[in-house]
Formats: sequence, C-alpha cells, structure tokens
Amino acid sequence: MRTSTPTTPLISGRWRRYGSVAAATGALLFAGLGTAAHAGAATPHKVSSKAVAAAVAKAHVTYESACGATPKKGYAACNALRVTAGTTAFQEEQAAKKGTSPATVSPKASSAGPTGYGPSDLQSAYGLTSAAANNGSGQTVAIVDAYDDPNAEADLATYRSYYGLPACTTANGCFKKVSQTGSTTSLPTADSGWAGEISLDLDMVSAIAPNAKILLVEAKSSSMANLGKAVNEAVTLGAKFVSNSYGGSESSSDTSYDSSYFNHPGVAITVSAGDEGYGAEYPAASKYVTAVGGTKLSKSSTSRGWTETVWNTNSTEGTGSGCSSYDAKPSWQTDTGCTKRMISDVSAVADPATGVSVYDSYGSDGTGWNTYGGTSASAPIIASVYALAGTPGSSDYPAKYPYADTSALNDVTSGSNGSCSTSYFCTAKSGYDGPTGLGTPQGLSAFTG
Repeated sequence: MRTSTPTTPLISGRWRRYGSVAAATGALLFAGLGTAAHAGAATPHKVSSKAVAAAVAKAHVTYESACGATPKKGYAACNALRVTAGTTAFQEEQAAKKGTSPATVSPKASSAGPTGYGPSDLQSAYGLTSAAANNGSGQTVAIVDAYDDPNAEADLATYRSYYGLPACTTANGCFKKVSQTGSTTSLPTADSGWAGEISLDLDMVSAIAPNAKILLVEAKSSSMANLGKAVNEAVTLGAKFVSNSYGGSESSSDTSYDSSYFNHPGVAITVSAGDEGYGAEYPAASKYVTAVGGTKLSKSSTSRGWTETVWNTNSTEGTGSGCSSYDAKPSWQTDTGCTKRMISDVSAVADPATGVSVYDSYGSDGTGWNTYGGTSASAPIIASVYALAGTPGSSDYPAKYPYADTSALNDVTSGSNGSCSTSYFCTAKSGYDGPTGLGTPQGLSAFTG
C-alpha cells in the first residue's frame, strides 16, 4: 500500500480495492492480431482466430483506486485505477502472438515491461497515427492534479524513451512543473497516490500528442478551490488544453466554481466523468468543459481493427454519467431527457482490463511499469486529441465541437453503467448517450472548430 502525507482532510494516496474484471468478450477474432510491435516484442507467429478469441476471453484483472474512497464535500478524488493482479488484454494478445502462456501482473503490479496498451495501440484505435507524428508542435497540454510527484519528469523520460518518443524535459523546454501559484520551487507536499495519477496523465499526453509541450500544475490539496486555482494558473501560463482527471459529488457550490475556475473561452478543458458507475460528478458536470466517459477497448476484425463498449464492471464500478442537478445545459447539447447538463460528451478507453501502460516510480508499491484504467486515462487522451486538432477559436467553448461533426466519431452502441429511469442516461445506443457521449475519436475532425 502506498503511503501519503497530505495535510488536508481528504482520502488521498490510499487504495480502494476493486473486484475482478472481465477484460474482453472474444473480440480479438483475427489471425496475427495486427497490433503495432512494442519495444522488445517477440516475432509474432501464426495463430488461429479461434485460439486468439479463446485466449482473450480468459483475460481478467483486479485493480485499486489511487485516491481512496469518495471525498468529503468540496474535495475531489482522482479517477485513476491501477491493476494489481490478473492478466490484461494486452498480455493475452502478446502471448497469443508469441505462442506462449500469458504472463500475469504481480501482486504489487510492477513488471519488467509494459502490460497495457501503448502509444501505437491508442493512436491506431483512434485514427491518430499520422496526426500524432505530424501535429502538436507549439501546443501546450496542461495536466492539473493535486500534490507533488517528485519523480514526474524522470518517469516521463522512462516512458517516452521506451516507446521511442522525443524527449520532453525541463532542459529542452518541453516539460514544466509548477505549483498552483506558478512556482517552480515551492511545490506541494508529495503524495504517492496522486503521483500515480500524474504519471498516467503525463504518459497519455505523450502517447497521443508526443510533439506537444506538457505543463504539470500541482494544486496544494485536492480541494475544489485549490484544483480550480491550478486550472486558472494553467490558462494564465498559456495552455489551450487542460486535462482534469478528478471529481467529487455535485453541490450547490458548483455554479460558483464554474464561473471562478472553468469559464475559459478559447481553452479546451477536459474532465473525467468518474469511475463509480452511473451518477453525475463535478467538475464533469460543468457546462464549460468536455466531460469524458470511458470505454472497454478491444481488438476486432472490423475495418477499424478495434471495438468499444461501455466500460462497466458492476453497478458501482464503471464510467460515470448522468443528468446534473445544478449545472445548466449548454446550448450545443440537445438531448431532451435531461433539462440540465448531461454527462458525458465524448469518451475513450478506461477499462483497467483493457488498460494503458504507465511508468511510475514514486511510492512503495507498484514501482515501475503498471497498467492503469479509469476515466483518468480518457480525459488526458481527449485533451491531447484537441491539441492535435489545433488551437480553439478565441471565443469558443471547444466542448461544442464534437456536436457539430458527429460522423467523425466512433459511435459506441452497446453496454451500460448501471440502472436509471431514463434509458440513455446509463445505456449506450446509436447516437448520443450518457456513458460514452457522442462516441470516441475517429481522427481529428470532431475536435476542430
């Protein structure tokens, strides 16, 4: 278990254990798998579709929450989930390609190499391979999290080096870490739970937009006020893309937070929809942000090569969604069942069993390569897609962009994240639905003004 030393009254740096998760439903139904090779991967051998499907169907994991139980009013918890045991979809895929038995994640979830999807997988899944190679230069993606990760830059370097991505360091001007006041020297207290979240966020920006600069803004606590001040600082420092992988319960204070911290025209602000199944969270409910839901992402024999369903483990574990109790509906959101703000807008991979590779070395557990999931993965992915698409219009709220070009998204039409009285609030369907919004990226068109 990680240790933490936060000085504010929240549950942080503690891990909440989750149950076993089925990693796939036999969607890997083609010979050879076709995944871009990762560093150190063995030469693939011929394998039948039936054998691949049988292998993937066995994938299952257990995982833990990086930031503990539901925080008290006015505070947020991060939405990062770290795989602690089992066999991921990526491991099953690699084993089938090599003709070997799949490896398993160790109890401390630290492995000699990646056990989750890497940059080539994510770029392939979302039609971003060319854009990731050619776009993003001159853009800055900001990551807002609570507390300090002392190893953030070093861990980022390990991830990028392994996958052959360009170096992103303080020295070359690509990476910058500051406090919520902009200080590079007076940083918050270190916290190992949030450090895992930070590593996840930095690695996802690297995976999707490797040519972009990264600004890490660390709030001094996980209070909504301090996190909000960190958002403001990110915008002050010039970021046009700001990712927030945290959330808490809605409250009557949310509209005040909206005007104080999230009303930034010309800036794409993404927020995780939550990891506890059906139910609205804030700041995902803010009318000024792009609320990002989560999917289960698996290889398939379709022309796309991938398939997605709503991420859901059980009624309390899966992507968040819901109709806000407080925030007004933005003009571009036209669903009729919810008179206020509806969560989500778009989505990306979040299921830990089909999770992403992350390198994190701060803390006593999980040191090294880990697999992470949660909507903490999907929020920075979407922020980075916006960065590849280009600078938003100066008076625009980029959350509206996907609504203007829904054909440029992968519509997720199956799965649910719980029970609800209005079906699309919690169940996927053709067109808009709560758990996955309008769908997942299919290139950049839906994220361009």
